[in-house]
Amino acid sequence: MTEKNFKNFYGKMMIDMAKELYPINRSITGEGVRKTLNIIKKKIPLKKKFFKSGKKVFDWVLPQEWKIKQAYILDLKNNKKYADFKENNLHIVGYSQPINKIVSLEELKKHIHTEENNKNAIPYVTSYYKKSWGFCLSHNELKKLKNNKYKVLIESSFLKNGSMDYGESLLKGRTKKEIFFTSYICHPSMVNNELSGPVINTALIHYINSLKNRKFTYRFVFGSETIGSIAYINKNFDKLNKNMLAGFVVNCAGDNRDFSFVQTPEKNTFADEIMNSSFIGLKKKSIYEFKDRSSDERQYCSPGVELPVCSFSRSKAGSKTYPEYHTSLDNFSLVKKKGLEGSFEIFKNIIDTFELAPFPKAKTKCEPFLTKRNLYPTLSKKKNISNELKNLLDILAYSNGKRSIFQISNILKLELKTCLEILKKLKKHNLIF
Repeated sequence: MTEKNFKNFYGKMMIDMAKELYPINRSITGEGVRKTLNIIKKKIPLKKKFFKSGKKVFDWVLPQEWKIKQAYILDLKNNKKYADFKENNLHIVGYSQPINKIVSLEELKKHIHTEENNKNAIPYVTSYYKKSWGFCLSHNELKKLKNNKYKVLIESSFLKNGSMDYGESLLKGRTKKEIFFTSYICHPSMVNNELSGPVINTALIHYINSLKNRKFTYRFVFGSETIGSIAYINKNFDKLNKNMLAGFVVNCAGDNRDFSFVQTPEKNTFADEIMNSSFIGLKKKSIYEFKDRSSDERQYCSPGVELPVCSFSRSKAGSKTYPEYHTSLDNFSLVKKKGLEGSFEIFKNIIDTFELAPFPKAKTKCEPFLTKRNLYPTLSKKKNISNELKNLLDILAYSNGKRSIFQISNILKLELKTCLEILKKLKKHNLIF
């Protein structure tokens, strides 16, 4: 398969999968999560797992499972529906309790949420841990509510014996040392946040699963943001702490704006090293300190956990460059195949590097005789060494088996993709372990 066909194959896989998942109403618990996991499971090896409602995890307790059938506001004067859940699942405040009553416009407005900065956008609002009810409307739609009496209907329920479901894919290699990936499946119909993370990670699993005789183990988790990660860490911390080399939270990664990542608090873990290396040469990039954290790096890097996990995005959640964040404008006008492909390529290069020579070690003491391998010109003249040859010699000079290729990439300010191509050449000529 050519590189172009390869990119098109995974690009189509990701955008088609996002369109399949988009209509599903997801929350931190419930049927939408299970349906999403079932779709993912059809495409890659995935084990479906769950935590029971009411379980205590560190300082938190898992909430009851939420179910919703329908919800709307009915104008009793003209029999017109507003905020119809069946038309857009963002119209309901997540985890709203059931209600069926007639209210005044004044009372209704206390339970309606709008997005002031985007007057045509429906905001995404939740209330997981305090019983409440509410609707979300665009600011312009709210202005249409002028009559005095409205019927509000929310057919929802809570299951005391419910569960919080998640999926895990473990692709074993020759070593138990792991590269960890996670994304979340708890958001309703928004594409960048958060269908981009799950579809990119699904494509990566598909790719890794095609690699024979893998060196490293790759662990992927699909769960709920915050409470899902807390529960997962509560159950798996010892294993993660023992085996994780580096981890990545993949979120908001499908648009075509800046590439961005959030550093760990230390800024110098293996994950930071890998991300810094991967960002060399990118024309559009933003690097954030941990104080600007916004996703599940908050849990994986928290005090007492302190795993080497960075968060990767295109437009970072909540940033000024992402006005569509947590609104109905986060749709397929924002996320395109090209944006998903760019994020996929970042991690494919990382995976290929791990599988080829993550800690290259030169096989010869002193410089090898490159001329006999047709890697060095036979005539020695001033300025006779090309940039390509200079890069090869530099990488070889730093390849002592202790430095990672990601560290070498950062030292030399060489793009990881360039380093990867040079490693392939050095391997071909049997010059590195």
